[in-house]
Amino acid sequence: MSVISVEHLSKEYQIAKKEKGLRGAVKNLFVARKTIVRAVNDISFSIEKGEIVGFIGPNGAGKSTTVKMMSGILTPSSGHVYVNGTDPQKERIKVVQDLGVVFGQRTQLNWDLRMGESFEMLKHIYRIDSGLYEENMAMMNEILGINEFLDTPARQLSLGQRMRGDLVAAMLHSPSVLFLDEPTIGLDVDGKYAIRKFIKEMNRKKQTTIILTTHDLGDIQELCERLIIINHGIIMEDGPLEELIDRIAPYKNLVVEYFDENAVEHEKAIILSHVGNMVTYRFQKADLTAAQLIHDISAQMRIKDVTIEEAKIDDIIRIAYGGKENGEKE
Repeated sequence: MSVISVEHLSKEYQIAKKEKGLRGAVKNLFVARKTIVRAVNDISFSIEKGEIVGFIGPNGAGKSTTVKMMSGILTPSSGHVYVNGTDPQKERIKVVQDLGVVFGQRTQLNWDLRMGESFEMLKHIYRIDSGLYEENMAMMNEILGINEFLDTPARQLSLGQRMRGDLVAAMLHSPSVLFLDEPTIGLDVDGKYAIRKFIKEMNRKKQTTIILTTHDLGDIQELCERLIIINHGIIMEDGPLEELIDRIAPYKNLVVEYFDENAVEHEKAIILSHVGNMVTYRFQKADLTAAQLIHDISAQMRIKDVTIEEAKIDDIIRIAYGGKENGEKE
């Protein structure tokens, strides 16, 4: 059985459509025109135990709405969500006991308490055994180094310290599923490193299933084994990151520096750019290897240096959102 199962999930909102001007304002008082907006449109997927899944999409794509339905915060207009076989709408208390949730712009820490006091309060709320609590605190201090600011009130914490505290708060009760919404937003390099290390360690040590929404390409590259890409409320792509790269961008670029400004043409590669003695070739990985291309062109002209470029993750995601590939006409 999947840890998370989403079946034909939809979420609709009614939005009042107001007319302009004084006459429109008066008319709106008596006749309200409403339109239906479908934020999530009949999506289905499942997530297995121990997966780290990037759930990504442009702003307004429906990803946060979906995460809120999966965690029981929002009620679907239609369809079903099951977390470890339980419907979060019908048995919210049971599901919450096995969920950890971190929203990048909101904190679980009590603003007026020391951070350590917030943890102690959560210990009682979740009825965490003292032995498990101490074990989890020790493990998370080892990863995140939180002991140095346990006595600091939440209002005095830096953004990076607060985010570390929120991660600890989400994992104190050892949930099997962790939802992370933009966990590295606004953080510096050290802060991002600490958060990513924490995610990897929780996944490795506890087999925590992690669903991550992010706009940070570094998060995607370093953490996500699988991507679910949503846009306009519809699943655009779902699969292992490497497979998506190979399918959406099945090519490589070879940048060649020649000794002079001439360029060698190749029947299985196109020349993307030719500036001075620098030439960039693009070739399909299924048709040609970089080694063969280098061998063929070096047989005709001396090469000074070469660089192999893989497809960029941001280009791949942009294409999956519905954008165009470089050089492709609208």
